[in-house]
Amino acid sequence: MTRPPVRTGAAGAAGAVHFSLLGPLTARRDGRELPLGPRKQRLVLATLLARPNTPVPVDVLTDAVWPDDPPRTARKNLQVYISAARALLGPAGDGGADRLVHGCGGYHLRIAEGELDTLRFGSLARAGRAAAGRGDVAGAARLLREALDLWEGPPLHDLRDSAGVAEEADRLEARCLTVYEDWAEAEIELGRAAVAVDGLRDLVERHPLRERLRAAWMNSLHQSGRQAEALAVYDDYRQLMARELGLEPSPAMAALYRSMLGRGREARRPAVSRRTPAPVALPAGTGAFTGRREELRGLLDVLGGGEERVVVVSGPGGAGKSALAVRAAHLLADPFPDGRVHVRVRREDGTARGRAEVLAELGRWCGIAEAHTEIPATAVGVEVPATAAGVEVPATAGALAVLAEAWQEWQARHRALVVLDDVPDEASVRGLLPRSGKCAVLVTARGQLPGLAPVHRIALPAPADGEALELLGKLIGAGRLRTDPAAALRIVRACGGLPLAVEVSGMRLAVLRHLPLAEYADRLDDPSAALDELVAGDVSVRHRIASGWRDLAEPDRWVLGRLAGLADDGCFTLDRATVALGCGERAAIRAVESLIDAGAVTSPAGEVTAHAALYEVPRLLCLFAREQATAGEPGMAATGAQGTAGDRGGAPAVALSPG
Repeated sequence: MTRPPVRTGAAGAAGAVHFSLLGPLTARRDGRELPLGPRKQRLVLATLLARPNTPVPVDVLTDAVWPDDPPRTARKNLQVYISAARALLGPAGDGGADRLVHGCGGYHLRIAEGELDTLRFGSLARAGRAAAGRGDVAGAARLLREALDLWEGPPLHDLRDSAGVAEEADRLEARCLTVYEDWAEAEIELGRAAVAVDGLRDLVERHPLRERLRAAWMNSLHQSGRQAEALAVYDDYRQLMARELGLEPSPAMAALYRSMLGRGREARRPAVSRRTPAPVALPAGTGAFTGRREELRGLLDVLGGGEERVVVVSGPGGAGKSALAVRAAHLLADPFPDGRVHVRVRREDGTARGRAEVLAELGRWCGIAEAHTEIPATAVGVEVPATAAGVEVPATAGALAVLAEAWQEWQARHRALVVLDDVPDEASVRGLLPRSGKCAVLVTARGQLPGLAPVHRIALPAPADGEALELLGKLIGAGRLRTDPAAALRIVRACGGLPLAVEVSGMRLAVLRHLPLAEYADRLDDPSAALDELVAGDVSVRHRIASGWRDLAEPDRWVLGRLAGLADDGCFTLDRATVALGCGERAAIRAVESLIDAGAVTSPAGEVTAHAALYEVPRLLCLFAREQATAGEPGMAATGAQGTAGDRGGAPAVALSPG
């Protein structure tokens, strides 16, 4: 393919750097290709560009460069590569701010649509699909073709020997293939099938088991008057499926074949069967939802555009992840006509539900469970509970595998949105995520689930004071808020900006109408009373924090208890953490980053190195951790903030060793 001139969004200015991932990794300035340095530096740059405008964890960058055994100097070398990337990227916008910053969750690269071909590709693809949705098939074909003109070949093919980069490249190629299928089907519908025949043949040769490509190739041949060749494409596919997988083509593919046997060229394109949309199974939206405008807009753009199949929203317990996910799901009716469903992956007591139980609930919702909850008596497998939380689950591991495959087939043929809420770990959902098709899954989790890839990630920081005050005002009334705005600000700050804590405060104050805001702020400012005050009926902030505390491994609890004692505001540096934990620098970094992965520690954006970062334990979690240390929880032996490696009491030695 020949690359057309890159269209720059607002930029396009002389001297701007334009990057390409849809082919070999390249960078151009004023039409000239730029040198990108040694291979490891290119791997770092490719990994950052593959996840633009979202934090990329340090571990992901490290694995991309050193997948097997990182050297002792890996972190320092990585900082050198980051510095080189920062110099190449230059400042962002007119303000001169760094494009590449280090913050909570990793390195965050800010880049505009006109500066990166994958962002431009996604924008054109979304516009093309929107045009198709309006019935403007010709406009859709034009926009999709414009997107495909940016595709130069297998993405990042010069760096695919790195497993991490190869995963990102496969994700990009899958997006390109989907857009090609959309474009080919639009051209066929317009009666211009001949323009797609050769390209479809080449792609089918590279992806022989991709059924939608095969169907489009069959249709294009058939409309072009080449019926015998179209039928041969099906015969080849049927034999390949039997030989490689022991399966038959899907019923839709078989129906397409039968329709071509006795028809002429008018059978150019099979009608897509439309089932009655699956029911919407979402919690009612909360009237108190407020703020999170940027995050909500990002979710709607990503999920509504169809470019990403899995999105992970992470943040500490009570950060508003579920409310945000449900709000987005309610607003995404049009892109997901086959249904939207919300499934909690934990029980009310905070324990994780088994995958079989969650899968059975999904199967019952979409109508496949009844046909797959039982298998013949000759099937063998490990038995699982027959019922859980009122949901009938498969009786054997064999039945579970059958249901799991049926769920994947259902997702491949439908366009539905699944919200998997409060996910405890990667293993709980890995088999539930779509392998193909246009279904999307929105995952919420306290931790960042770094083992899930490739996914689009959105981390929820504490909301700004203004958003927190807006939420409080919705609950107690704007008039009451205005009676003492200084006290209201003290309340939301004493809550650490945590939306759940602000909401509980608002619910209490809505009932205690006589209570002055200043008096309630005084109560929350008292570290010994704050968590006791944050209870409204059966809603308890302490209970929610305790659930997250139980999720932490014992070494992480011990570390968190020591870090929580460092400062009243919960902030600390790496040097202070090293002293408090009584360990070496590398062990302290691993311990702190483990808590960042778990969502228990945050790092404000803007710092570059671990030494310069200012970490923070959220206030209410800090208070809870101190309570546990005072109560003498196992593994939380009090040893003082200035302890050494030899006087850590109950600290697990495997987690923190000197050096």
